[in-house]
Amino acid sequence: MTNTIPATVGSDSFIPVNTQTWVNGRHNVRCVKVIHETWDVCTFCFMSEQPVMYFFKPGQFVTLELEIEGQMVMRSYTISSSPSVPYSFSITVKKDPNGQVSSWLHENLKEGDELAVHGPVGLFNCIDFPARKVLLLSGGVGITPMMSMARWWFDTNADVDIAFVHSARTPKDIIFQRELDHMASRVSNFGLHLICEKIENGQAWHGYRGYLDQAKLELIAPDFLEREVFCCGPTPYMNAIKKLLQDNGFDMSHYHEESFGATPVEIEEEAFENAEIAQEEAEALTQEDMIRVEFASKGMSIHIAPGDTLHTAAAKLDLLIPKACGMGICGTCKVLVKEGETVMEHNGGITDDDVANGYVLSCCTTATTDVVIDF
Repeated sequence: MTNTIPATVGSDSFIPVNTQTWVNGRHNVRCVKVIHETWDVCTFCFMSEQPVMYFFKPGQFVTLELEIEGQMVMRSYTISSSPSVPYSFSITVKKDPNGQVSSWLHENLKEGDELAVHGPVGLFNCIDFPARKVLLLSGGVGITPMMSMARWWFDTNADVDIAFVHSARTPKDIIFQRELDHMASRVSNFGLHLICEKIENGQAWHGYRGYLDQAKLELIAPDFLEREVFCCGPTPYMNAIKKLLQDNGFDMSHYHEESFGATPVEIEEEAFENAEIAQEEAEALTQEDMIRVEFASKGMSIHIAPGDTLHTAAAKLDLLIPKACGMGICGTCKVLVKEGETVMEHNGGITDDDVANGYVLSCCTTATTDVVIDF
């Protein structure tokens, strides 16, 4: 039997779909859905106008570029969706009454809105640390990278024994509970364990109460010393988990945690103090001791002291290189070094491929020779 194309259909009737693959960089996206997960947590789903395959490593994050009250603000959020559903990606955000960005997102971002995102980046992921048995530990909205990992393993029918332990304030604060229950009910290698700090009046709860401690961990995962551990949550939560594991002689090379956000006040203060010291030292330098940094596309250059970052050089020329963390985590301040030698000390905000192609993060990169930057 021969299949033929109807005469009424010409070859020009078919519009080819050119699908692109997501790579670390700046991308314009559109919000296509807002999902209310709990009373104070929303998931924001994004797509591009042209088809894009949003491939990333479960656990990685993006940085949103937003304009709030006339100023550009950058903030990083973990991707909560899985690359197994590749034509969109999602972030899940808890509203902090005192948080400028999270409150703005909840109150203003709606379907159809467009914005720019940077990424994906991050060393915290389940692809780079493969294991047959894993222990996922999360507190509060720290569940987001764990959800991305769990969805990935579930969708790909991975042969991974998963112990998923999530701690929430109350039953109404458990994020993704229905989906977690669904996954646990479908496959035998997915163990779900929910812990609520307290129970409010009128709430029914038959799970663990209080905090994750030694006794609960031994009940949930008696073989926890043999598992790859991924942890995300508030800093006190992660500190308590690390102490618990260390007290039990856990090999901490198999422990991984995620932590990022706005630059902590103490880091900003330290940076300010270091800048003052650097300024004093710079005043004692001669022109021959200085390093020349040229920003090619701007036609501007400046001499800086050894040890000053490329971002500092740009700031002295009133050039704004977008930056969210200042610690080499978010990847927002990536620039291309066209000429010269540099040294970068980052925290996972850039890929090996980008480094091989000459890119650096300006916030944590210093020049050792005169350099030319493509910015």
